[in-house]
Amino acid sequence: MSHAPTPAPLSYDQAGVQYDLIDPLKVAAQRAAAATAVQLGKHGFGEVAASRGESAYVVDVGPFYLASIVECLGTKVLVADEMAQLTGRSWYAGIAQDTIAMAVNDLITVGATPLLAQAYWAAGGSAWFKDAARAQALVEGWQKACETCSIAWGGGETPALAGIVEADRIDLACGCTGLVNPKSRLTLGDKLQAGDAIVLLASSGIHANGLSLARKLVERLPEGYLTEIDPVGHPGLRYGEALLAPTALYSPVTEALAQAGIVPHYAANITGHGWRKLLRHPAALTYRIHTVPPVPPVLKFIAEQAGHDAREAYGTLNMGAGFALFVPADLAARTVEIAQAQGIAAWVAGAVEAGPKQLIVEPLDLRWGEDDLHLR
Repeated sequence: MSHAPTPAPLSYDQAGVQYDLIDPLKVAAQRAAAATAVQLGKHGFGEVAASRGESAYVVDVGPFYLASIVECLGTKVLVADEMAQLTGRSWYAGIAQDTIAMAVNDLITVGATPLLAQAYWAAGGSAWFKDAARAQALVEGWQKACETCSIAWGGGETPALAGIVEADRIDLACGCTGLVNPKSRLTLGDKLQAGDAIVLLASSGIHANGLSLARKLVERLPEGYLTEIDPVGHPGLRYGEALLAPTALYSPVTEALAQAGIVPHYAANITGHGWRKLLRHPAALTYRIHTVPPVPPVLKFIAEQAGHDAREAYGTLNMGAGFALFVPADLAARTVEIAQAQGIAAWVAGAVEAGPKQLIVEPLDLRWGEDDLHLR
């Protein structure tokens, strides 16, 4: 009896995303940007230099710090468009939340309270706006996400960019500004130390990173986006629907922590580069994970279908952990309780140790070192 050959593993590089090409540009841009910091002095302000290379930029304006970030959603909109064709329903309310989350979840890593969001919706032409239901879903989803995060929607830009953006497509981005007030809430890792606990917050699925890989995988699936991903555990859950689960918003957790008097020593938004983001801080410390959160069905499905081993999967996708908080060990259990009270599952997953810069995930026998993440 003949058997169909097993498909070759599908890497993130093959999906069109090569971080070894992208990251050097980011580093070069950061260095050029750093040279412009002197301009702030002309206005009586100064940058917080340690925020360079972090997920949000911080400026000292006197009585408080000002933090800012801009983030693009990426290709998740293409999944929403394809699923709209297949199901006849709009998925853009969730897409709006994804876009807000990309910015907000970065902003809060520095201890900021998100204050306002700006929208950038660049369509491939005016015709995109003819679908009133789709456009209204985007508006309503954006407003709802802002309300969840207690932020104002300040305005935005809606250009029609025929020739740059494809027809009937839209490129979404969000700029977000926040305050670190009081200043003692600043979270840039200066207090990060051996003995701190690592608390991981649950993801809601793939979030908005890894979609290039997820979309490429569709070519291998018998029913494309309508393929059931877990007929036994989650009957009826289709691949496209699972991919479009909105990204979790973590600012209610960080605000609740602040109200409880808990200031993390560091925080990381686990997006591109997967769990390697736990190595983001430049200090030479060892991060040892002893508890791995459950993997959402869609991420387990992607890893299996793409032929990824644990190192590839956890080094690319969030695999169930969307955000990391590094807190004093005696506050770890309380941090978990506060997160869960906000509807976000959480685990005391590991600890920070003295030693070389490395991440060790003991249950999976995985290790990454300082050479496995280059963001500065």
